Amino acid sequence: MSDTYEPPKVWTWDAESGGRFANINRPIAGPTHDKELPRGEHPLQLHSLATPNGVKVTILLEELLALGESGAEYDAYTINIGDGAQFGSGFVDINPNSKIPALLDVSTDPETRVFESGAILIYLAEKFGHFIPTDLSKKAECLSWLMWQMGSAPYLGGGFGHFYAYAPEKWEYPINRYAMEVKRQLDVLNRNLEHRQYLCGDDYNIADMANYAWYGALVLHNIYDARVFLDVDSYTNVVRWATEIEARPAVERGRRVNRPWGPEETRVVERHSAADFEIKS
Repeated sequence: MSDTYEPPKVWTWDAESGGRFANINRPIAGPTHDKELPRGEHPLQLHSLATPNGVKVTILLEELLALGESGAEYDAYTINIGDGAQFGSGFVDINPNSKIPALLDVSTDPETRVFESGAILIYLAEKFGHFIPTDLSKKAECLSWLMWQMGSAPYLGGGFGHFYAYAPEKWEYPINRYAMEVKRQLDVLNRNLEHRQYLCGDDYNIADMANYAWYGALVLHNIYDARVFLDVDSYTNVVRWATEIEARPAVERGRRVNRPWGPEETRVVERHSAADFEIKS
């Protein structure tokens, strides 16, 4: 960076300085418009998008359904964050933070809202009794890796991803700073997976789903076009782990839900039943 930034005494918002997502970023909360959310017939109402944070939840829901948990049937509606749909009044009622995903469980009285992807994973895993250990020590390991992901991914997405792929200019210092941190995170995962099939050992659980959604996308799908830059193929244990998870049928389905981009056969913009995954000719 050639110029040194001198912070003003009081920061003011420059709406033109935010790069690719400047049109939806703002320093205030709350709704920008009135918009009721649709409601389907199933117990769980999900409002989301197939970004890594959204994919975490749809993978878990599809895994629960694969186990025969009929109570995990859900209606999934797409929230197009590029259009600012997350600032509609109905969505803000479920998630005051205006971030996807947001879940409404209408089977409880009163209805239960859950926001933040990690909280949704814990809620659903505990509600149905799957993919979260009951043993206290094993549960602590699972939740440690889940919280690790929740704390680490902002450095990957909002840090590295923003400055490498989305910022209006490529600045050396933030790219180098966040590239270093992302590679450190990959090394943390790679070392842990050297002698473990999954993050917590032999059992696949919500910690794997959460971390796969971000780091699997990084090592297998070249998010931010950074595969070569970060040398992700060198993290062989992470690549092996992510490849095994991605081969699961429920994961394949979960990745498609609320996906309005990509080849037609990969899109399930709204999900209301298993029939929505059938490829239409």
